[in-house]
Amino acid sequence: MAAEARPGRLAGRAALVTGASRGIGRAIALRYAEEGADLFLTATSAAKLEETKALAARHGGKVVTHPADVSERAAVVAMVEAALKTLGRIDVLVNNAGVYKAARLVDTTPEDFDRMMKVNLYGAFNVMQLALRHMQARKSGKVVNIASTAGKWMSMNQSAYNASKHALVGLTRCAALEMGPFGVNVNAICPGFVETEMLEEFRAHGEILGVPFEEVKEAGLARVPLRRFLKPEEIAQLAVYLGSGESDGMTGQSILIDGGMLMV
Repeated sequence: MAAEARPGRLAGRAALVTGASRGIGRAIALRYAEEGADLFLTATSAAKLEETKALAARHGGKVVTHPADVSERAAVVAMVEAALKTLGRIDVLVNNAGVYKAARLVDTTPEDFDRMMKVNLYGAFNVMQLALRHMQARKSGKVVNIASTAGKWMSMNQSAYNASKHALVGLTRCAALEMGPFGVNVNAICPGFVETEMLEEFRAHGEILGVPFEEVKEAGLARVPLRRFLKPEEIAQLAVYLGSGESDGMTGQSILIDGGMLMV
């Protein structure tokens, strides 16, 4: 069962966070711990998960790690069962696990397209479906899907990634419509350029275009009115809001946090 509640905006809540070993997922895990949540953290890297656990545990709450690949249904079934056994319930699900690879559409291999769909879309579906069955029965819960600005518009050299994120935004809206009568909120966060390891994977864009990586980054920043990359902690702050009671009146939304890149 969850430990005794500690002070914070997420006090007394049990949260399952996927992709928690680095970047945005780690930042969310640490902010959730700071705000009083007990955590069940999963990712493919056991070693990096333990790093996140050590940092989160400093805030005094319960932190459990469970390495798993969310694209594998059987692994997700075991993972959700373990989360329910160790925490007693799932109040908040953060679907953050994701992969990225840049390539022109005509050069994208079926294997790469399939991998991005399996992790970014099917992975979210696998975890969300099982967690929602639990939340529906309890008539309470929050789901926070980490999508992307790539789920809101077109982008060069990342058709597979964009397709997976567009689908995740659509899945979020449909789940929110179905779960609303059960008191469950389902929303998505759509970050722009964030300073994580994934940003380094944009080097492939430079290779495709035949320009240095620094020029690729400068071109990206030129589209951002704030003229800077976001910090993972800024995404985590929004995830805290969506996981807390403060957002009880919000569902089915795909919220942009991108430095003003898309003003829609």
